[in-house]
Amino acid sequence: MLKAKPNLESMIRTLKRDWAIVYDMLSGKDNSSFGWDEHRQMIVAEDAVWNSHKAADQLRHRNFLYYD
Repeated sequence: MLKAKPNLESMIRTLKRDWAIVYDMLSGKDNSSFGWDEHRQMIVAEDAVWNSHKAADQLRHRNFLYYD
């Protein structure tokens, strides 16, 4: 059995949870100010959007680094 399997499963659960939060923010009625800051590589939105999505507070100042 692979020793990394529990770690991978945990990472997948975290990614699914984060995706669900972002999807909820995108599909909400108050998403006009929701966007992406290319320079800082993070989600940007007005305070009203963040305040209406308490679960998303953990993503407010989090960078999502990616590779080109």
